[in-house]
Amino acid sequence: MDAEKLGQQPAIDDAGDSDQVQQALMLQAEEDDSLSMGERAINRFYRLAWPTALSRFVADEKLPLRLLYLPQDTISGDNARGMAIRAGFFHFLGIKQKIDGFDHLGAKLPAGFQEYYHGFHWLRDFAATAPREQLRSDAEAMIAQWLDINGNKIAGPGWQPHIAAWRFLHWAAYAPLIIGGDDRRHRARVLHQLDRTARMLDQNADKAPFGTPRLATWVAIVTASLILPGGKARRIFGEAGLKRLLKTMLDDDGGVISRSPRGQFRTVALLGMLRSAYETADEPMPKPLYDALAAAVPALQGITHFDGSLASWQGAPALSSAEVDAVVKASNIVARPLQQAPNWGYQRIPAGGAVVLVDAGAPPLAKFSESGCASTLAFEFSSGDQRIITSCGGASCIGGAIPAKLSQGLRATAAHSTLCLDNLNSTAVLAKGTLGNGVTEVELERKELDNATRLEVGHDGYARNYGLLHRRILLLRSDGTEVRGEDLLVPTEDTRKSRRRKFEQVPFAIRFHLGKGVETYLTSNARGAMLRLADGRVWQLRSADAAVTIEDSLWVDGNGTPQTTKQIVLSGNTGPGGGRHGWVLKQME
Repeated sequence: MDAEKLGQQPAIDDAGDSDQVQQALMLQAEEDDSLSMGERAINRFYRLAWPTALSRFVADEKLPLRLLYLPQDTISGDNARGMAIRAGFFHFLGIKQKIDGFDHLGAKLPAGFQEYYHGFHWLRDFAATAPREQLRSDAEAMIAQWLDINGNKIAGPGWQPHIAAWRFLHWAAYAPLIIGGDDRRHRARVLHQLDRTARMLDQNADKAPFGTPRLATWVAIVTASLILPGGKARRIFGEAGLKRLLKTMLDDDGGVISRSPRGQFRTVALLGMLRSAYETADEPMPKPLYDALAAAVPALQGITHFDGSLASWQGAPALSSAEVDAVVKASNIVARPLQQAPNWGYQRIPAGGAVVLVDAGAPPLAKFSESGCASTLAFEFSSGDQRIITSCGGASCIGGAIPAKLSQGLRATAAHSTLCLDNLNSTAVLAKGTLGNGVTEVELERKELDNATRLEVGHDGYARNYGLLHRRILLLRSDGTEVRGEDLLVPTEDTRKSRRRKFEQVPFAIRFHLGKGVETYLTSNARGAMLRLADGRVWQLRSADAAVTIEDSLWVDGNGTPQTTKQIVLSGNTGPGGGRHGWVLKQME
């Protein structure tokens, strides 16, 4: 959604037409089996009192406005982005926006930048650049500037529930920076906005988009109950809503149902921030919330490369190992990376100093997709700190560097390291981040052999149009120096029922997108390609029967910036009977 449309959204009123929705949400909390009879009674009172004048009493408006506790943010910001802010610019998603004179409401900026600005994610970057005392006056001035334009009316992009929730969390975490000075009037304005934001979220939590945006709203509500006075009823309400959301948002493997690595990263970050709030308030984190965090961390680690950086699945940018390590450390969960996540749809095969990551699941349902990609059966491969085979990634980073048209292309099957038949997507890629018809079933078999791990996966994405199934066999040697693969196109059992169109020959392409810094050139017989890594190591990719070419590609880094790279393409034609095409990627001595 672009910034202009965001600005046209109706205002979220403090006591508007959301009363009936809010009562229904509180009723669900009341029926939560984990609540005691006393807690249910408190929650019922909170629900019944909300649309009346009693809501002011319930929320303890007459109590002094203050922060009882200061939750800690243990995740460091980006120093480069922070220094840009000190120089007078926001620099995010390839957009360089001058701060002085910035039209906070009228600027036509992408949704990601709006969240970065109005959600005050930039505070973390700003705080990373110098001691607090050196930054406080500038931080307070920027907060005051935001309040002057956005603080008088609950309307506009900054008051979308999930953005307001992020703002609450960041203001609370960085309170010593933004209200630690001697200006009492400024401190009162900020505290008033924190209280006002918490009240708005109480009424509008489930209006946020499903997934991590809605998770942010419920985390902010529970955090508010812990750090603002008189939060007992709010805490019961918030914890019930959060538990209800996590039951539907995470699968049995601990992964978000959008299958987005970026969504998983944010889930761990949010639950880690909430755990910090509980610890700061010297309160135990409820077991269902702790269990969700404990399951989400190894799932996140399961889609990281050998160096700990995040894989580029489902439109995610390649977040660095430092960022991933920071949120894992902040969670206080110690776990091994999840190797097999059949429900979530990812497989991780570590061997020696190498890791193979495989998208072994159907794409997310359209209603849960954040930037859904047709990437089934694609793989990524890293050795040491070098990403050798990857996906392009970054479709979710729509902004100055990635226009909407490019984002659409980054979601295609051809933007991933897998087989593409007739230049079509294995699952239809639709506008606005959703997906259409395509893969419905994925078969999976994994075996641990004496000197290797063997993975066989298959999908039916091309069955409807061509009567062919795509199966992929991957074999990673236990020392991590060789990956053997075979891509098979197999006729369905009854092609007459597949409604496929008649054809004699159609082209196929098996793509291997190379990581940043990998140089490549064809071998003399044009049946393979040599890969030279930045550290001097040399690998070779050989094909058994397909033609080998080298083409341009790109890879989106953790800042949402496209980097120029190359891809190796194995190509040929196949008929109704299908075929099998083998290849090997091997480190040269």
